Amino acid sequence: MSFKYTIEETQLEGVKVFTPDKFTDYRGTMWTYWEKDMDTPPHKISKFTHSRKNVLRGLHGDNETWKHITCVYGAFYLVVVDYREDSPTYLQWVSFTLDDKNCKSVLVPPGFLNGHLCLSDECVFHYTQSYPNEYVDWKDQISVKWNDPMLKINWPIDNPILSERDK
Repeated sequence: MSFKYTIEETQLEGVKVFTPDKFTDYRGTMWTYWEKDMDTPPHKISKFTHSRKNVLRGLHGDNETWKHITCVYGAFYLVVVDYREDSPTYLQWVSFTLDDKNCKSVLVPPGFLNGHLCLSDECVFHYTQSYPNEYVDWKDQISVKWNDPMLKINWPIDNPILSERDK
């Protein structure tokens, strides 16, 4: 069985939204998250993050890593920020609501930051990463405060649950 998907470009160059065709019957739903012919770099690692409602993770990123992000359970609000100083869209951001019903995924290129807020009681954030050399450890990543006034991000929360790193 072959599945198709649509690709939507965003106002930030390289940030793409993939919306899969889904097959649904009495057993449930099936869709494709990734295949080798998609317009993404090959994945090197796959990770999951489980969060509770109102947990906000981010903003994080680096200049080498591609991320392909989706929601496999619940719902979250995803923000992607262009952090490339030489870009015409430097410090601009886009946001998406990803959930286990729309099955969308977002491709985040190197030089961009991303953060997400869990909207449902629980959510599972799944992302794959691609990078040219070694994995960029979190201690070497760029971190920007979620509510940095330069970014003016419209998060749907005023007082999220944060890690020490993200405070």
